[in-house]
Order: sequence, then structure tokens, then C-alpha cells
Amino acid sequence: MKVPTDLYYAENHEWVKVEGNTAVVGISDFAQDELGDVVFVELPESGDEFEQSEQIIVIESVKTVSDVYMPVSGKIIEVNENLLDNPELINEDPYNGGWLIKIDFDDKDELDELMGSEEYEDYLENE
Repeated sequence: MKVPTDLYYAENHEWVKVEGNTAVVGISDFAQDELGDVVFVELPESGDEFEQSEQIIVIESVKTVSDVYMPVSGKIIEVNENLLDNPELINEDPYNGGWLIKIDFDDKDELDELMGSEEYEDYLENE
């Protein structure tokens, strides 16, 4: 199970990569493995704004339908359009090609509510 050390993680298994005031968001390797083969992704629109913990994305797999929640508040500035035709990218490369959205966020304090890689690994052991 891959847990990159340069990311933040939420209890619902979303990850956040901070690039200045932009946050790239996806789901963890653990989450994609639990879902199984992803067959469809319903993404929000660019320009939409969401609060932390708000449901933003629906991922359908051969096993289940799962919601993805906003790990930090912000405005969607880009969605990964490649997922519309190739949702399996989430399974193949959840931390790079399988990213979900990019958001503009200002409240860096919200990152304190997320876990670092070691804390997330401990969380997974107790899951």
C-alpha cells in the first residue's frame, strides 16, 4: 500500500497535495483498492465552491458506489477530465494520473485537521 510522505490525508481516505494556494485532491491507494475496479466518476464543475467535509464526487466501482468529501474548503479550479473516459486511472495511479480535482484554498489551518503520512499509516492499521 503506497502512502506518499508529501501528502495530507483525511479519515475518508482523500489525499491533498499542496502547491502554493492550490490543493490537488484524490483518493488514496487504500481507498482505490477497497473500491475495486472503478467504472465511473461524477466530478463537480470548475468554479464550484465547497466547504471542508462536504460531499463533492461520486465514484462507482464494480463493487459499490462511494462518495468523496472535500478535505479542505475551496473553489474548484480544475477537474481531471481524463477520468471521464478513463476512470480506471484512479486504480492504476491514484496519486498522479488518477487525481480528481484541483482547488484554490486559503485556509491553511484546515490542513492541521488532516493526517500526515505516518499518522495515516497508523490509522490504516486500525481500520
